[in-house]
Amino acid sequence: FFDCRSSVHSYCCERNKKPPHSSVNGCMLFCAQGKNIIVFYGSQTGTAEEFANRLSKDAQRYGMKGMAADPEEYDMGELSRLSEIENSLAIFCMATYGEGDPTDNAQDFYDWLQENDDEDLSKLNYTVFALGNKTYEHYNAMGKYVDKRLAELGATRIFDLGLGDDDGNLEEDFVSWREQFWPAVCEHFGVEASGDESSIRQYELQEHTDINMNKVFTGEFSRLKSFEIQKPPFDSKNPFLAPVTVNRKLNKAGDRHLMHLELDITGSKIRYESGDHVAVFPTNDSALVNKLGQILGVDLDVVISLNNLDEESNKKHPFPCPTSYRTALTHYLDITHPPRTNVLYELAQYASDPKHQETLRKMASSSPEGKALYQNWVLDACRNILAILEDMPSLRPPIDHLCELLPRLQARYYSIASSSKVHPNSIHICAVVVEYTTKTGRLNKGVATNWLKNKLVTDNGHKSTVPMYIRKSQFRLPFKATSPVIMIGPGTGIAPFMGFIQERGWLKEQGKEVGETVLYFGCRHKNEDYIYQEELEEAEKNNVLTQLNVAFSRDQEHKIYVQHLLKNNKENIWKLVHSENAHIYICGDARNMAKDVQTALHEIAEELGGMTRTQATDYIKKLMTKGRYSQDVWS
Repeated sequence: FFDCRSSVHSYCCERNKKPPHSSVNGCMLFCAQGKNIIVFYGSQTGTAEEFANRLSKDAQRYGMKGMAADPEEYDMGELSRLSEIENSLAIFCMATYGEGDPTDNAQDFYDWLQENDDEDLSKLNYTVFALGNKTYEHYNAMGKYVDKRLAELGATRIFDLGLGDDDGNLEEDFVSWREQFWPAVCEHFGVEASGDESSIRQYELQEHTDINMNKVFTGEFSRLKSFEIQKPPFDSKNPFLAPVTVNRKLNKAGDRHLMHLELDITGSKIRYESGDHVAVFPTNDSALVNKLGQILGVDLDVVISLNNLDEESNKKHPFPCPTSYRTALTHYLDITHPPRTNVLYELAQYASDPKHQETLRKMASSSPEGKALYQNWVLDACRNILAILEDMPSLRPPIDHLCELLPRLQARYYSIASSSKVHPNSIHICAVVVEYTTKTGRLNKGVATNWLKNKLVTDNGHKSTVPMYIRKSQFRLPFKATSPVIMIGPGTGIAPFMGFIQERGWLKEQGKEVGETVLYFGCRHKNEDYIYQEELEEAEKNNVLTQLNVAFSRDQEHKIYVQHLLKNNKENIWKLVHSENAHIYICGDARNMAKDVQTALHEIAEELGGMTRTQATDYIKKLMTKGRYSQDVWS
């Protein structure tokens, strides 16, 4: 139906001898033949895509035909033509990324919505479910925008915008929305809500007993052997294997492990700027993978393909196939996050103990007791799939169905801690290793940080490599070097500011006039986790850093954080911001630190600018609009 840009489609066009981007009906109908519900997803970390797949699967239960679709692979200019299909509906699962931005795969769609005022979508039926996080300034901005913009272009909203909050319980928000959504769809189209709750397989298993191992994926994402023969350009589908040249512990003492890594990008043609993010693709801990194999009693080295039962779908496999179970569980599937309720529901049928079956189905239900049980037993206890299998000995699903249900393992993003002016062939990462004991007494380890910690410079004589690519950011130094900058980044939030400081130092060396460069850093103890102390003190000595303010939160009885230091230096802050057009940068924890810093700045504006709270809030909002208040925060 749509002008589809996938390789599948090029093949279809080739077969029909029509150009891949023609709007000739025969070819476009290939993508949505017999499908009346298309679920588009804007996804950065895979959750929106997961929800889209669940909704397209739901459609089957209601006697309709659904498909999940990546807007990047379709010509969204054809959206109005969806109305040519009877009882058609476009669902949009849209995540917001960064500072209210679209996800990478929804950027073109967002641009199209903004640019096409004369588009007539009056015959299009739609609904939107937005995925966001309340701790961020621009909560669910992308979902809200798509919902509002489609209505402006004449489309018919057939169900209210759903707002999912990842700071609360995103899964619960989605399930509650979905439960009201489907009856509304059935009513709108006058279809009987059969709501068949039986398990529906999307993929069928094919075991390869006699296969050329050169045809088997071993961790690559799209092109076979792309890790052996590297070809630029490098991106999310084709990451560069960067050798690790430095991996050192930053903190002098304490029970945490803060680390600094340097990745060599020589010869890759990769360019980056201070403030950009590096995305890395980790692998799961082999001990967890082996335990899963043991508990399910399977040979993990069997080579398999999971093939889509819907031959028209342009998603042929849930992950690169053919591959082994071991590779799938190591490179492609997320085995450490607590599983979502739909996974528990589908797995319930494989529990031989009726009590286990009942518990799993209850947790996947919408009853208050079920939701509370899921929250307590799965989320609060941080039970991953292995822990669930260990604690429910009668639950032994076939491994191929488990592989079909588990979400994809996602790239992790880190703020780059270097400047390309000083380090054109090297990307620096600063991170803290995540490790904690759960309520059930299990030791849970962060996938990416533990994997990075073990990336020794040489491992058995081989260079350790990290699959990576660059994600551009809006977190940028001012265009004018003379503009003062105020950088606020406690803990590993200092990462992008190491790049900024290097860059301001480089500009000075070039003989440029550089404005004031002020840093507010915070850590627990001066003698434990004052990371980059030598570099920062050196920068201060050379007057690259005009002010170095450090809050040691636990070196005295009462805790001192960066926001307290801001208040202590309020006159200087206000002068820089109000009179000298300083740019403010905040990096680190979104939930507490970024909010507390913003509150401190509101209070400074009230006190020294003679403003009311409302005026002070508007003042900071204006700074954001002008690009003078930037945040790179996470929760």
